[in-house]
Amino acid sequence: MRAGDWLLLVVIGLALVLTVADGVTGGTLAGWIGSQFYPMAQSIGRALVLVGFALAPLLILPLVCGLVGCLAGLPDPIAGLCRRVIHVIDGISIAVGDAARWLALGLVIVTATVVIQRYVFGFASTKLQESIIYLHALLFLLSAGATLLADGHVRVDIVYSKLSARGKAWTDLIGTYFALFPMGLLILWVSTPYINASWRILERSRESDGLPLVFVLKTAIPLFAVLMILQGSAMALRAALVLSGKHSPPTPLAAETEA
Repeated sequence: MRAGDWLLLVVIGLALVLTVADGVTGGTLAGWIGSQFYPMAQSIGRALVLVGFALAPLLILPLVCGLVGCLAGLPDPIAGLCRRVIHVIDGISIAVGDAARWLALGLVIVTATVVIQRYVFGFASTKLQESIIYLHALLFLLSAGATLLADGHVRVDIVYSKLSARGKAWTDLIGTYFALFPMGLLILWVSTPYINASWRILERSRESDGLPLVFVLKTAIPLFAVLMILQGSAMALRAALVLSGKHSPPTPLAAETEA
């Protein structure tokens, strides 16, 4: 099994445990979550923000490595460190992407079920209909980092494919700092109060029989930004290694093509 499969099983297992525990306690767990979950989540969120600010200076590492490597050469220990960082980030993106790929299957099954229920049996389930929105949004938001790793995003650039390896590296490095990082940081900045307000009230569906997890769905927005920033860092580090004349770890897409 892939790492993403284990990740998905852990999430499903945790959800089942919480559901069973809530049933055994007669709804006591749900009541506790309603009263204590937001303060606890707020504390965790503040800690994550502090960690983010502490790690933010590392975003300039690819730029520094690229410029220093291009001008004076990159020492082997630093190049090795860059490769290890790339490997870790790639592993995170692949694990999350592998878990998210199952959402595509779920999307197909749920959509077919909703259609059959409505047009064959004349029955409609609000929860099932809303779950299509959840599956669709989570599929695209959580797989964005893995898609960037595989170079699957659309490039509005007819020149890139004709550039040399160094030209592509410069394009990736400059594009990361002038487009990807600003976009990701802007999403984090703008979505923070939006997500905080949703968690404060544990926002649920506007429909009485809808899914009560709107706040969880909205949390995928900053998570998407974090995944893109992380994978953008790995992409910039690959570009820095190329500019330094060092070996750059191949992307999974490149490895698959060579195989």
